[in-house]
Amino acid sequence: MIIITGHVLARPDSIDELCALSLDHVRRSRAEPGCISHAVHIDIEDPLRLVFLETWSDREAVGAHFAVPESLAFVKAARGLAAEPPVIAVYEARPLGM
Repeated sequence: MIIITGHVLARPDSIDELCALSLDHVRRSRAEPGCISHAVHIDIEDPLRLVFLETWSDREAVGAHFAVPESLAFVKAARGLAAEPPVIAVYEARPLGM
């Protein structure tokens, strides 16, 4: 399983547009093969920061997701609306079997 976390800090004048783009992105991504979950949240300590949490079945699904033209367009648009460069981290995980 692959877990992806990330965040982007919007400018005050771009938060509404970035929220709308982010919501469209996660809703579309949820329908992609291998997507277990995909969500965006507003940081309660900084309402201009959007936090992403994704879970994917495997590396192939993540690779396919990153190659989707709409995903590439979302990243480009998010960068243009951000106050600073977005942050992303990708982790490989396995259940502990507890």
